[in-house]
Amino acid sequence: MTDPTRPADVAASARRWPLIPTLLVLAAVAVMIALGVWQLQRKADKEALIALYQRNMAMSSLVSYPELPPVGDRFLYRKSSVVCLEPVRWDQRSGTDREGRSGIRMIADCRTGAEGPGVLVDVGIGDDFAPPKWMGGTVQGTIVPGPEQPTVIARMTGKAIPARAMLIADTPVAGLRASGVPSADDTPNNHLAYAVQWFLFAAAALVIYILAVRRRLRP
Repeated sequence: MTDPTRPADVAASARRWPLIPTLLVLAAVAVMIALGVWQLQRKADKEALIALYQRNMAMSSLVSYPELPPVGDRFLYRKSSVVCLEPVRWDQRSGTDREGRSGIRMIADCRTGAEGPGVLVDVGIGDDFAPPKWMGGTVQGTIVPGPEQPTVIARMTGKAIPARAMLIADTPVAGLRASGVPSADDTPNNHLAYAVQWFLFAAAALVIYILAVRRRLRP
């Protein structure tokens, strides 16, 4: 015998608020909100770091060059001096001089002792890839992050190799133009935009889910 209440029960069950999907959506929204809050915290940390870099740029006293990575933030954008006994390798990269003209940066990997890591020195901007006829010497300049920096994925996976610093020479070697020195103000700080994006994603996911469930519960 057919139960006459069965269809009504099925319809009512179908119109109940779905518990498990709701919990999954709320969990996803909570994760997105947490990521947004984390980006706001990173924004504050990055602002403090930029302020430190700006103070470093204002100092005229020399600091000892940090030969061993990782390089502490207190060294970046400070003035320093190194003795390059011999350039053992040249790394040519695109760059600009202090007047904004493009060219090829001449980065020397210098030997500073019998053993151990050397130092990277940007000795100037050339018009072609031919390295300068420079055999080394004392170089004074500004400490900046080296050209080889770990990627975000490498940092997240714990496989990042500590980045080396680099010294941009105040006075270029003969035949080259002085390389442009990065500013602390060029340090990217996009964390506010990332935070807003995560909050918008969370709000959009919640609104879309609520509309979908209301449509399902509509008799």
